[in-house]
Amino acid sequence: MARRAVLLVNLGTPDEPTAPAVRRYLKEFLWDDRVIKRNPLWWLVLNGIVLTFRPKRVAKLYQTVWQGDSPIRSIGYEQASALQEKLHSMGMQDIDVHLAMTYGKPSLRERLQGLLAQGYEHCLLIPLYPQYSATTTGAIYDQVAAYLQNNRNFCEVSVVKDYYRQPAYIHALAESIRAHWQQHGKAQKLLLSFHGIPKMYVEKGDPYQQQVIETADLLAKELQLQSDEYQVCFQSRFGPTEWLQPYTDKTLEAWGAAGIESVDAICPAFAADCLETLEEIAEQNKEFFLHAGGKRYHYIPALNASPAHIDMLATIVTQYLPRNI
Repeated sequence: MARRAVLLVNLGTPDEPTAPAVRRYLKEFLWDDRVIKRNPLWWLVLNGIVLTFRPKRVAKLYQTVWQGDSPIRSIGYEQASALQEKLHSMGMQDIDVHLAMTYGKPSLRERLQGLLAQGYEHCLLIPLYPQYSATTTGAIYDQVAAYLQNNRNFCEVSVVKDYYRQPAYIHALAESIRAHWQQHGKAQKLLLSFHGIPKMYVEKGDPYQQQVIETADLLAKELQLQSDEYQVCFQSRFGPTEWLQPYTDKTLEAWGAAGIESVDAICPAFAADCLETLEEIAEQNKEFFLHAGGKRYHYIPALNASPAHIDMLATIVTQYLPRNI
């Protein structure tokens, strides 16, 4: 029976919450042409300003969410373990599940090399980004292409481009929101905060914004929400370039000032909680809303290793890797 592997791939994380580790991570991440277009000016800005001043501040933020390891990595290992257990219970014992990161460790490049050395014949990559963007999943395709180009022999590789239309994904999101409402009550507004990308990327053909809008429409339909009960926003903008709008922080400030008293926030583009959800959305943006006049703000966690999320990932695997005969 042929050995097969599944690689769950997420963005990445520093090795530890220290300025030197954050600097190494940011240098790899922000010098990727998929993330920010490389040019001499950006090289000067990155090395002269960003990597000089940002690592110390970001390291302090990581320290607030670090519990023995980075959340995105520890949750990633939980997801991989739970998915393997699920697949084996379904009779797919020939499939092993691993975690990889586009930047940092465990490295996607090293994982691919290791799978070849270990004799796997087929590897399915599931980027943990429901919506495709060249800045995220596109960077994974680049590394796969480099792996294929640099080896005379390789295991067969396939990549899941996106899964935002998967009914099981929308259902899992909806169930997590319903469970929150049952425990805490329903807020006046549901904020769907997605990671942002520069507006110019969409203008050049990146389908991310359209997939975000479709995700929100499908989720609203599942939850039977009216258009005035929820809002799509974009977070984590970086630098002076215009990013996709409306911005999450500005929206929350406007809602607080306008008399909106309660908000539930969820980040549907994040498959695992990380610095951007646990610090930026759960804490920083909460303060923006409350300071502007809001009364109650709750962050609804990412799907993480929840049973519904693992079931959805198992469904994807069965679609791309039918059982060996």
